[in-house]
Amino acid sequence: MSNGVASRQRILSGMRPTGPLHIGHLSVLQNWVRLQREYECFFAIVDWHALTTAYDEKTDYGELARQIALDWLSVGLDPEETAIFVQSRVTEHAELFLALAMITPLSWLERVPSYKDQIQHLGSVGKDLHTFGFLGYPLLQAADIMLYKAQAVPVGEDQLPHIELCREIVRRFNYLYEEVFPEPLGLVGQVPLLPGVDGRKMSKSYHNAISIAAATEEIKGQVRMMITDPARLRKDDLGHPEVCVVFKFHQVYSPDVSRVEQECRDGHIGCVGCKAYLAENLDKVLAPYRAKRQEWDEPGLVQRALKRGEERARQAAADTMDEVREVMGLPRNR
Repeated sequence: MSNGVASRQRILSGMRPTGPLHIGHLSVLQNWVRLQREYECFFAIVDWHALTTAYDEKTDYGELARQIALDWLSVGLDPEETAIFVQSRVTEHAELFLALAMITPLSWLERVPSYKDQIQHLGSVGKDLHTFGFLGYPLLQAADIMLYKAQAVPVGEDQLPHIELCREIVRRFNYLYEEVFPEPLGLVGQVPLLPGVDGRKMSKSYHNAISIAAATEEIKGQVRMMITDPARLRKDDLGHPEVCVVFKFHQVYSPDVSRVEQECRDGHIGCVGCKAYLAENLDKVLAPYRAKRQEWDEPGLVQRALKRGEERARQAAADTMDEVREVMGLPRNR
């Protein structure tokens, strides 16, 4: 590794392999692309995290991981610069998780805001989340971060309590043993909250999302289904863009959003034309990613990129676990 790379601070982040990524993920990935120029980045496809809620589903996580890696590569993550890998292929994640479980008070995990929220939300649809794995998933996140001694983690505001938990665990470990881990900071990015085409939260499970890999006709079809201003019955009715799902997308993807807003308010553009213009702009954004995805979707290319990232991740993880084992009094693996 060059001195230039070694001197940069480290970042760790990841995504669960639960299906194709949608445009709600696009701003996150674009931020990752920017960050890889400034930091030494480790980006993990966290399949063990997927099992915390989908443990009873028969899923081919290997193929899902390949599809997510394709999305990442198509948007511009560079496997020469960045370690892109599958979490479960680096078993030190599980080893550090187990070591941290020995020192983490149960009450710390029970107070994480998302714990009770998710139990209530998914429990209402029959999902039993009263498992050790689900209770411990914020601890597994902490292990993911600490394994690479990441100084920063790009997150949304809703994930900040998880970063604070990680910082507490770092402080406890360093106090009990030795100063091994840095306290990571949360890098909160400005991520636009786009609704799904039906106005609800954009989610693959709701079938209301536009995938990053969507073809032109798929984009047009999804945009046609978007909820518009219910008060507009005719093309020349005065519009209220602030209540329209289509306009929320225009605000992110249309360069002349002010013109679109004014024409809607004045009744100079109807909902059909407004949707067609949005679909055109969305297609312009996604077309380069589709093209790059095709370049990467050749036999063996994604697997080699993941293998390269796995090797880098394993080396960093093994170095950390050597330290952890030594300060905890455990025999070293090598």
